[in-house]
Amino acid sequence: MDARPQQIDNVVIVGGGTAGWMTAAALARLLGRTGLSITLVESAAIGTVGVGEATLPQIRRFNRLIGIDERQMMARTAATIKLGIEFRDWGRVGDRYVHPFGAYGEEIGPADFIHYWARAHAAGKAAPIGEYSLPIVAAWEERFEPPREGDPRQSYDYAFQFDAGLYAAWLAELAQAAGVVRREGRIVDVRRAGESGDIAAVVLESGEEIAGDLFIDCSGFRALLIGETLDTPFEDWSRWLPCNRAFAVPCANGGEHGPYTRATARAAGWQWRIPLQHRVGNGLVYCDAYWEDEAAREFLMANLEGESGADPRQLRFTTGRRKSLWRGNCVAIGLSGGFLEPLESTSIDLIQSGILNLIELFPRTRIEDSDRSEYDRLMAIEFDRIRDFLVLHYVANRREEDFWRAIRAMAIPDSLAEKIEDFHERAILPDYAEGLFQPVSWIAVFLGQNIVPHGWDPRAGTMDGEELGEKLVQIRTRIRREAAAMPDHREFLRASGASFSAERAVR
Repeated sequence: MDARPQQIDNVVIVGGGTAGWMTAAALARLLGRTGLSITLVESAAIGTVGVGEATLPQIRRFNRLIGIDERQMMARTAATIKLGIEFRDWGRVGDRYVHPFGAYGEEIGPADFIHYWARAHAAGKAAPIGEYSLPIVAAWEERFEPPREGDPRQSYDYAFQFDAGLYAAWLAELAQAAGVVRREGRIVDVRRAGESGDIAAVVLESGEEIAGDLFIDCSGFRALLIGETLDTPFEDWSRWLPCNRAFAVPCANGGEHGPYTRATARAAGWQWRIPLQHRVGNGLVYCDAYWEDEAAREFLMANLEGESGADPRQLRFTTGRRKSLWRGNCVAIGLSGGFLEPLESTSIDLIQSGILNLIELFPRTRIEDSDRSEYDRLMAIEFDRIRDFLVLHYVANRREEDFWRAIRAMAIPDSLAEKIEDFHERAILPDYAEGLFQPVSWIAVFLGQNIVPHGWDPRAGTMDGEELGEKLVQIRTRIRREAAAMPDHREFLRASGASFSAERAVR
């Protein structure tokens, strides 16, 4: 006889922070009216990682789904706009490129724009690819306006850079207003059902037991349920992504207010810069085999643009994911399920993907094996694609430090090797039906890392060379004109209710 519940009435979320409260708010807003009881257990004595301040455009869909007003969110979370991610010194020292949230060029013939650009570039008649991207030009000019709907020449999107702690606190208010019950307390034990081995209840320090039918592990790196309790195996990816430590620290803004995140390659890792309304978030991700902790800490503190607002916090991690993110009646969302360094701002997006996949597969009667296997399949695809995309940044480097030479020589996943060869030979790009990352993302990093196609779609060769050159000039001119007409990024933020007041703690 199967002892598992025949009806899913009670959901228990273990852990708060960004993952926990995003999950709680989404379940309450999207499933709560069906009579589902949702309880979130967290302890104020246990801190959260809270470094996920940079997002991807998918966060806008999530906010809309749960009824969040964009301007109100920006005011509540000290948010700024993000048009892309700037990478400095990743190919060679001195290189600079942006991974934009928008298309390159425009439709000028039967082939995709990249093929016309590749042909012109081979003839020495094309500008750098970034000059054909409106979000890139606008970002470097520190300008922004929302794209005009229906205009194919303004095919770009945007994301946010916000205070993750403020975002989680606001979601906690919204979730509790929608019926989520918050229980304060430290979990000291997990009780399991004897026959099925599923989780039956969590036990608080006070002795109180909180029972549930479905448990969601948002306990962070500790992975209290999926790891400590269920002993779900972890797939280690450090052979491809060897960085395993980070320091994070806020500082005052030194004067740059561009609508983009920055990732600068360093001797044995990379440094992030995330500008908010009231401060800048900074961090150094590194490999301890090549950079000692104290030296890494000192380097970060010596390379801040303004006065630090706190002592740097160290994080230790192993890149990879659980082999199953839905085990029994437990679903892992956030860091409990896996970790990929925040080079492409994917941490919050993986949380969002986990939540939305769970909602689509949510079992209102009993949990079926098909629910778990489909969830794991979808999340594995997401993790694996992000892994390949991150590895590309590392392996396609031409730096001379020991760390970078070692990475350049390592074996890479076959799935990535095929993508590199396809683009190098014929500008062929991955084209996924959904999820991260779409062709424009791969174009940005391939070309930014100096992987240039030697061939192209033959249809791009049918246009007269002089005509092609004129069209490229027209596109660049239009993009410069449209970017120049946009308001200053800070002006847009002020109009959206932003506060740059120094009264806000640099935290």
